[in-house]
Amino acid sequence: MILDYLKKGLSKTREGFVGKIEELVTGYKKLDDDFFDELEEILIQADIGAVTSMELVERLKKEAHEQKIDDSSEAITLLKKQIERIMGHDSPHLNLQENGLTVILVVGVNGAGKTTSIGKIAYTLRQQGKKVVLAAGDTFRAAATEQLERWAEDVGASIIKQNEGADPASVAYDALQSAKAKNADVLLVDTAGRLHTKVNLMEEIKKIKRVLEREYPGAPHETLLVVDATTGQNAIEQAKLFNKATGITGIVLTKLDGSAKGGIVIPIADRLEIPVKLIGVGEGKDDLRQFSPKDYADTLFSK
Repeated sequence: MILDYLKKGLSKTREGFVGKIEELVTGYKKLDDDFFDELEEILIQADIGAVTSMELVERLKKEAHEQKIDDSSEAITLLKKQIERIMGHDSPHLNLQENGLTVILVVGVNGAGKTTSIGKIAYTLRQQGKKVVLAAGDTFRAAATEQLERWAEDVGASIIKQNEGADPASVAYDALQSAKAKNADVLLVDTAGRLHTKVNLMEEIKKIKRVLEREYPGAPHETLLVVDATTGQNAIEQAKLFNKATGITGIVLTKLDGSAKGGIVIPIADRLEIPVKLIGVGEGKDDLRQFSPKDYADTLFSK
C-alpha cells in the first residue's frame, strides 16, 4: 500500500529516481556491466551515497547471478528487497515505558527542526492521552525557549525553563524532578544545537545525559537525533559525531517533503545501524510520522 503522506514526502526524491529507473529498465532488457554502472549512478544521485550505492550494486550482481536473473525489471525488484533488508522490516517504535516516566533526550544541530520535532512528538503523545513535560534545554537561544513555550501551550504540555545562558544540565535536572512530582508519562528534553564540530556542545550533552542517568536510573530511554533530510550526506557525519558522544537510539528525519535527497535514509541504516524512527513530511502538527521501512521502499519505487 502506498501511503499518501509518504508519496507526498518523497515526491522530490521520486521525481528523478522513478523516471531514471524506468528509463534504465526500458533501455536494458538484459543485465550487463553498463546496466549496473548506470544503476549505481542513479542511486548516488538519489543521495544514497557512493559507498552504499556501490555495495548495493555489488550485492545485486551477486544475487542476480546466483538466482540466474537476467531480466532488468526483476533485478530492480531484487534491489527493492535489498533496500528493505538494510533498513529492517519492523517499524521502529519509540521506546515508551509501560510503567512510570519515559525520558527522551533530543539532540541535533541548529536548523534541523529539533524544537519543532519535540513539539510534534509532544502533540502526538498528548493525542494519546499522555501527560508530557518539556525541558527547555537550549538555553543559548531565547528563541528556542519561546518556540517551545508556544508548543507547550498549544498541545497542553508543561514546560520547565530557566534564564538564557543557564546550565542546560540544571534545566534537565529541574524538569526531571518536576516530571516525577507530576507523575508525568513522558519528559522531552531539548538541547542546544550549535555546529556539531564544537566539542563543548558534545560535552554539554554528555553532562545532561549523566544527570538524567544519575537522577533516574535507565534514563534517557531514547536519545533521538534530529536530522534535516536536505543536508544529504552531511547527515551521516552529524550522526557519527552525535552517536560517538551520546549513543543515539533513533533518528528523526525532518524536511523529507522539501528534499530530493530522501535516499539518505538508506545509508543511515546501512552504515550507522541506527533506526530512523520518525519522519517529517510536512508543516502540520501531525506531519511527523512513524517510519516504516517497507512503506518507504514501496513508495520509492512506485510509479
